[in-house]
Amino acid sequence: MMRLNVFFSVLLLFLSAYAAEAQQPAQTSVLRGTVTDARSNAPLPGVSVFLPDLNIGSASDENGRFEVTGIPPGLHTVVFSFVGYQEQRIEDVRFTSAAPAVLNVALEPETIGLDEVTVTVDRALETNEEAPLSLKRISSTEVGRFPGANRDISRVMRALPGVASTPSFRNDLIIRGGAPNETRFYLDGIEIPNINHFATQGANGGPVGLININLIDGVNFYSGAFPATRGNLLSGLLELEQKQPRLDEWAFTGIVSATDAGLVAEGPLGERTGISLSVRRSYLQFLFDALELPFLPTYNDYQLKLQHDFSPKDRFTLISVGALDRFRLNLDANETPEQRYLLDNLPVYGQWNYTIGGKYEHFRKDGNYTLVVSRSMRENAFYKYPDNDESKPKSIDYVSQEIENKLRFEDVRYRGAWTIRYGAGYELAKYNNRSRYTLATANGQVPVDVNSELKMNKVAIFSQVTRTFGEKWSVSAGLRTDFNDYSRDMNRPLEQLSPRLAVAYSFAPRWQWSASVGRYYQLPAYTVMGYRAPDGRLVNRDNGLTYIRSDQAATGFAFLLPERKARITLEAFYKRYDRYPFSVAQGVSLANLGSDFNVVGNEEVTPTSEGRAYGVEFLYQQRLFKGVYGLLAYTFFRSEFTDAQGVYQPSAWDFRHSLSLTAGWRFGKAWELSGRFLFSGGAPYTPYDLEASALKANWDANKQGVPDYSRLNSERTSDFHQLDVRLTKQFYFNRWSLELYLDIQNLYGYKVRLRDNFDVLRDDQGQPLTDPNNPQAYQYQLLKNESGVTLPSIGVVVDF
Repeated sequence: MMRLNVFFSVLLLFLSAYAAEAQQPAQTSVLRGTVTDARSNAPLPGVSVFLPDLNIGSASDENGRFEVTGIPPGLHTVVFSFVGYQEQRIEDVRFTSAAPAVLNVALEPETIGLDEVTVTVDRALETNEEAPLSLKRISSTEVGRFPGANRDISRVMRALPGVASTPSFRNDLIIRGGAPNETRFYLDGIEIPNINHFATQGANGGPVGLININLIDGVNFYSGAFPATRGNLLSGLLELEQKQPRLDEWAFTGIVSATDAGLVAEGPLGERTGISLSVRRSYLQFLFDALELPFLPTYNDYQLKLQHDFSPKDRFTLISVGALDRFRLNLDANETPEQRYLLDNLPVYGQWNYTIGGKYEHFRKDGNYTLVVSRSMRENAFYKYPDNDESKPKSIDYVSQEIENKLRFEDVRYRGAWTIRYGAGYELAKYNNRSRYTLATANGQVPVDVNSELKMNKVAIFSQVTRTFGEKWSVSAGLRTDFNDYSRDMNRPLEQLSPRLAVAYSFAPRWQWSASVGRYYQLPAYTVMGYRAPDGRLVNRDNGLTYIRSDQAATGFAFLLPERKARITLEAFYKRYDRYPFSVAQGVSLANLGSDFNVVGNEEVTPTSEGRAYGVEFLYQQRLFKGVYGLLAYTFFRSEFTDAQGVYQPSAWDFRHSLSLTAGWRFGKAWELSGRFLFSGGAPYTPYDLEASALKANWDANKQGVPDYSRLNSERTSDFHQLDVRLTKQFYFNRWSLELYLDIQNLYGYKVRLRDNFDVLRDDQGQPLTDPNNPQAYQYQLLKNESGVTLPSIGVVVDF
């Protein structure tokens, strides 16, 4: 019945908007913006701005500004060309009748003789010398139209090679076999701790993204060959670039998606000052209540950017992003064993976080320098009453805060074919934790009673030198070191030297070979570093905790098909880990944890775990060509970490096969139909120790099964696959436009079989039944655990 209601609601919306559109006269749009030199930010006069599919265009004036009128609404390609500069091609620029489209473009100078070659750069297919193959770019238009992604950047990343598709509802980024906490995120060059609501502390992942793509210009995704300017990461880097705020007029966008509603506003505050702001609030709690689910999540977020240009040479940017999340229980949903199990396990949860940062840029003829100051703070709190009875003492009581105050300086200098980057960073980090609960293990209960405060000073020094040799070769070498005053071991800069090297060679027309090697370091999570024993000792510091280290290598080939706007890549990679934290009580590497609403690392560890991941990736990326676009990515990989005996075992992220096929068709009158098929191999999991799980002391402490880590990841879930489809229609009216879409996740309703849930048997009053053969244990059952439902949803986007 619910699916029928959704279908008829969508049908009514489409028909109503279509009828209204039919009565409107033809609309046109405008393109405005500026063109500057990418290195000096100087305005470029006389640049050709051309829309090839419409055969219209214009040129920039003496201030680098341009305007093109008479553009029919829709998605069009814009090409910027100027003598002495690389031609830049921007696909899928969205034009509406609500407000002029704005493009602020920076052109790169050509580094070879003007009579030798004409270079055209497609922003979606471009790479750079520092990471020739390991860098992928996704535009905001692509993020917005991805089927099954619900306009969520993390879910779109699953379509790329090296990123595994998990069968859960979470946004965990599993990149080249690494854990979710091995990825870092930057927004306009300012680091933000996470990009998800309800993030798992110490692991980063969460179920819903907090970045609004309406303010995003594009995403640069690195799966390796990380630039030396970015540290504290082992598997992935997401550089999110926001659009520059409008300076011509105010524009607004209202969005109602499957999970939330929001408003975006952007416009001028002065002649050289612009601002953009997004606010959103979820309504999932109403849907979950109607579906009689035992948990009711609510989230809110905001996103802000303010930019002021003092002059063409000096720019200041202020950004901020934040979230407020709440997670409460629906105690009325308790009729089935599955509902009661969730009510027994799920805590009442609250989390908030924010980042605010300022960036000052000064441009010179031969380069620029950047100064960044930022502050990030996150509070994570949850509690649990036994049997959800608030008259009893809490069985779990957890509150912690993480605060990071950062200062970073970068300088970039261009010397002909040379590019030199160098800089340094300082960070004052504070962490506090007040927690009390009991951790149940196969060896008994481990009481956790922590009252900890930690303050750290961190320093980073980095440099990167890149050299191109004509059309054929490019070489980039970087060096970085990170150190801090947490311990004597971590306060040695030479111990954390992080060299890296990337080489690219264009050995034939359209063909490129590249290779990269590097050593990377990452700090353990604050939960690990700040854990204290009851006597106040930093136990893990005394155990020799230090930076996690990973040595990585990758090599591959790329083949470009410019006439089809396509790119094919094949890349192999190898990663080796050591010094990874290993849980003393549970007997498992922390690399295997972090895929649930939980806290990772608030316990005693030793830096003794080792790991390795290796595989091969294939990508075919097809930009819009004759109305069709597509992306095919396949990865075969292995991910392994050592167990308590030092033997390599599959990690929790060892899916082995990951396949994503996305395709779309854009046809007449602004209709678009797209689909995405995802597949991944079964995920390893550790079976329960049934006898230990049934013990009354263990069940009363944790209300869930106890993993038997002597059989670490010896079982696997079923393979995961699903098909998502999306139908979109654009409507253009006088001074406003409307986008309607129908998105169906898991069209054929496939259910993946996960590890069964361990639960106790209860009497008519809901009390656990004692095992007649063992008075110290309860009778138990295993509840079937499946994930996968068909989720139809509608979305409405209004520009005005």
